[in-house]
Amino acid sequence: MAGLIYTALLSLDGYIADEEGRFDWAVPDAEVHAFINELTRACGTHLYGRRTYELMTGWETEPPAPDAPAEMRDFAELWQAADKVVYSRTLERVSTSRTRLEREFDPEAVRAMKRTAERDLLVGGPELAAHAVRAGLVDEWQLFLVPVVIGGGKRHFPDGVRARLELLAERRFGNGMVFLRYRTAPGGE
Repeated sequence: MAGLIYTALLSLDGYIADEEGRFDWAVPDAEVHAFINELTRACGTHLYGRRTYELMTGWETEPPAPDAPAEMRDFAELWQAADKVVYSRTLERVSTSRTRLEREFDPEAVRAMKRTAERDLLVGGPELAAHAVRAGLVDEWQLFLVPVVIGGGKRHFPDGVRARLELLAERRFGNGMVFLRYRTAPGGE
């Protein structure tokens, strides 16, 4: 059975975007980007909410130029090769290949995807991930802590949810970012 992985880059105080919606402070350098690519390589399906999907479409609609850094070209290829499911009540249609649109997040449908998938699934974006966390679907948390405190904005973790986690791995990067990989503890949500 495949797992559902929630991956995010976040500030030390737990935000994925500041109060103006900016996240330029979280742009990964080449070392971190290459590491993210290796994590992404193991996943076959990406689940997105509308806003995250719209941000990510650039990897297909405006792929990196041939002279762009190798890690960016690699990520674009990985993203284009993955299946994508977008959950949105307002998006009229999807604009990328290998993508389907779902109007409602259905935990049972995601459980079925996990049972039948050959590779892990990624969930992106805090609002969609909150639904998955509340439904007990998140098996693994991959967090990239950015060495910055931004004081407010879009929170990474949903309110009203408790989860016990087991540390699986950690890694420090030259730019000061820290990667923490956790598994949801049995009976931990």
